[in-house]
Amino acid sequence: MNRKNIVLSILGTTLDVVSKRRGKFEKRWERWRPNVSIAQRPEHFPVDELHLLSSRKDMALAEEVAGDVKVISPDTQIAIHEVNFSSPWELEVTYLQLRDFLSDFRFDPSANYFFHITTGSHIQQIVIFLLHESRLFPGKLLQTAPPKEGATEPGHQIIDLDLSKYDAIAERFRKDHLEGEDFLKSGIQTRNPAFNRMIQQIELVAQRSIAPMLITGPTGAGKSHIARRIYELKKKRNLVSGDFVETNCATLVGDNAMSTLFGHKKGAFTGAVDKRDGLLKRADKGMVFLDEVGELGLDEQAMLLRAIEDKCFLPMGADLEEKSDFQLIAGTNKDLRKEVREGRFREDLFARINLWTYRLPGLAERKQDVEPNIEYELDRFERNHGERVTFNKEARARYLEFALSPEALWPANFRDLNASIVRMATLADKGRIKTDHVDEELQRLRYLWSHAESPTMASSLSLDDFLAQYLDLEQLEHVDYIEKVQLKAVIEVCRNCRDGAEAGRTIYNASRLRKKQTNDSHRLRQYLAKYGLHFDSIRQVNSV
Repeated sequence: MNRKNIVLSILGTTLDVVSKRRGKFEKRWERWRPNVSIAQRPEHFPVDELHLLSSRKDMALAEEVAGDVKVISPDTQIAIHEVNFSSPWELEVTYLQLRDFLSDFRFDPSANYFFHITTGSHIQQIVIFLLHESRLFPGKLLQTAPPKEGATEPGHQIIDLDLSKYDAIAERFRKDHLEGEDFLKSGIQTRNPAFNRMIQQIELVAQRSIAPMLITGPTGAGKSHIARRIYELKKKRNLVSGDFVETNCATLVGDNAMSTLFGHKKGAFTGAVDKRDGLLKRADKGMVFLDEVGELGLDEQAMLLRAIEDKCFLPMGADLEEKSDFQLIAGTNKDLRKEVREGRFREDLFARINLWTYRLPGLAERKQDVEPNIEYELDRFERNHGERVTFNKEARARYLEFALSPEALWPANFRDLNASIVRMATLADKGRIKTDHVDEELQRLRYLWSHAESPTMASSLSLDDFLAQYLDLEQLEHVDYIEKVQLKAVIEVCRNCRDGAEAGRTIYNASRLRKKQTNDSHRLRQYLAKYGLHFDSIRQVNSV
């Protein structure tokens, strides 16, 4: 089936006008009019829909143009939209008006879109270019022109642009970009530099790529949440139109796995009393999130690989293939590289889903973000239960002291934090969490975590990501690998010591015995100063 051609165009209040004088109006077909000419070459450029943007005062002209287009192209559907351009020669005003119009316009990802740029003021045309460049208009540009000498048909040109940014609008572009990042983070302002950089890149990739994504990280780190936000960001940008569907592959076994993913025909197996569409079919034009993808069997992996590459698959018991144009996000808490080496995960499937891989750090690795997430959980409790709950000052300080300490393991990550806040908020009297609520909760957490393993930063963060919490990227580029390893070891000691003197004694444990006078804290200060660090700043990153 051919994709529809849909054209958006601003009414030409000069070029689209024809004289109403007797004789001239009847000869209007001999006069070139830009918006009428759009539909005059159906064999080369069929127009399925034409959307005319007109101010209220020019509605009569818009209806006249629409009527003439209908005469020469009866199959073209025409819609007139009222957009009152109060200042068509002012860049910022026009930009905001057209941007708001496109934000409300419902785009169909399966159609071809064109914005006609021949009509309108020069400022309006510039704004169309900018909106095209910033991906707020998901299509191409169309220019029409009068017939050349000796020709009878008007000219059509589809334009591909490579635009530089306009300084006057650059701040708005920046805000749109930051809105995408905040959208993925759901408004929570993380203080973790490595996590912030990852979100920035995910936001770019989500808007520029349809390739699969792989999100890794421990259970409860938020893989399902970030997958849904990626989908919602894509939908907001008109990059998908279908549904978001998800499943945990660990729950899929035997025939249920094949049926859930790919569907089945009636009678395909015992119990298949009706036809069933699988998740991939339901995700057509949308997105599917397969959490714990490493739990899929090898047969399901082979079929998934073909579905990703060819966008088609064979339901159980079927003779004909189904098609589905879905986008995929896979999640796992396993090391799929190890699974490949040990033969439990297909190497070709891993290569296909590993183009964009992001690891979500657990809560114990993002101690800087505990406090803002406590506020987020309290806000969520209010939304769900209709009651605003807060800590009193002493209770908040006591809970934070524990939450940021090495004793707080958070093995289930944000699920643990959510459950903890919900328990205290539910028991709080008159919407106030007091010290006795906190003490009871800490006792409960200590019991629940008494057999949990403490996650280590070293095993879960890369060397550069670890150091990026303390140094900026420009500094890191000038530090040799051997220095990075040593600096990381020093920082870890500082994180676990009460003061600089204790850290100095630990770090210089051998050389200090050979000195007549030891000044370990001074030696540590000098070492850290080479990198613009000091003991207190390291402790601050670890405890904020």
